[in-house]
Amino acid sequence: MKTNPKSIIRADKLNNVEYQIRGPLLDEANRMRSLGEDIIALNIGNPAPFAFEAPSHLINNLADRLRNAQGYSDSSGLPKARQAIVEYYRKKGVEISEHYVYTGNGASELIVMALQALLNVGDEVLLPSPDYPLWTAATAFSGGKPVHYLLDENANWYPDIADMRRKITNRTRAILVINPNNPTGAVYPKEVLEQIVQVAREHQLILIVDEIYDRLLMDDSEHISVASLSPDLLTITFNGLSKSHMICGFRCGWVCFSGAVESAKDYIDGFRTLASMRLCSNVPAQTIIADALADPFATRALYLPGGRIYEQREVIWKKLNELDCVSVVKPKAAFYVFPKINMKALGYESDEQFAMDLLREKKVQLVPGSGFHRAGNDHVRIVYLAQTSILQTAVSRLADFIAEHKK
Repeated sequence: MKTNPKSIIRADKLNNVEYQIRGPLLDEANRMRSLGEDIIALNIGNPAPFAFEAPSHLINNLADRLRNAQGYSDSSGLPKARQAIVEYYRKKGVEISEHYVYTGNGASELIVMALQALLNVGDEVLLPSPDYPLWTAATAFSGGKPVHYLLDENANWYPDIADMRRKITNRTRAILVINPNNPTGAVYPKEVLEQIVQVAREHQLILIVDEIYDRLLMDDSEHISVASLSPDLLTITFNGLSKSHMICGFRCGWVCFSGAVESAKDYIDGFRTLASMRLCSNVPAQTIIADALADPFATRALYLPGGRIYEQREVIWKKLNELDCVSVVKPKAAFYVFPKINMKALGYESDEQFAMDLLREKKVQLVPGSGFHRAGNDHVRIVYLAQTSILQTAVSRLADFIAEHKK
């Protein structure tokens, strides 16, 4: 006898969790590809499909060590890997004990774990707007309330400190800093970071710092680790090798707890429990952390004049600024640009619909700015990992789209 199965619905804790980078637009792009459509994909920061490769010595070393990397490591990671991370931050002016370093299957896993261990229902975290959407999703998933402070487009996308102060309440637990920033490509100067640290100091807040792009710098930009400015505050710093060494698929990240760790031992012990529950991170990838950090700027040439990413950045931001209804701040790091689009002049109220129509009509795949929690529905994120010729084609198609839709 046939019965109708009962509907199985997702857990309530996922109700406010979104991740548009891999949402409806990606589904539509994949559907179009299945029909033979050729899509220009400028939506995900994954270097491998664009013919970027890891330094060959890392691949060779990983292959040589596979046979000895078959077992679990300690839940915090291999000692040699953690020691290399400690030394890396010591050179950046940060004192960290190896005891407070954990490796992860990318930084993403560690971000969720750190927030799960920290937040009670209703606790607030100050997050930048725009942000990398994992942070908002992980905060909500952990029972917390994401509260977004503004990044000022008219000031090189630096944080609006006054707005940050206005957003603090008695439920605020932490301030997140993404530096260098995804999606804007901004790099914050020391004086801006010092202001953020002072706000955290005044309100005794935890500093959470995403520094995954700290080695992907252009135009003589200098990266300063927030932890070097906040030795009196608990500072939780996330980093990894996915982008700097072009090994996204290896899932190789870490988190460091520094500063006021003595007052946070109970919290860190809770984090340790979660780390133990997943046993350990990818051991083969851990075996090359020390090799990679011995040469942290292995891909530096790509970001200098004449280097591929530098030249692609030059093409994309210049070409975009030549378009009607488009303006963009020049990015200083990573491989993202976050242009502003005059949506109303094109007849759009929704940046999501704009991006969907651009995909369907011109076969160019971007991500709407609202997916990065930017209010106003008037931005998109473009990943400029593609060759300059492909970027020029994409901008040309965008120009045609604008001309066809302009009111």
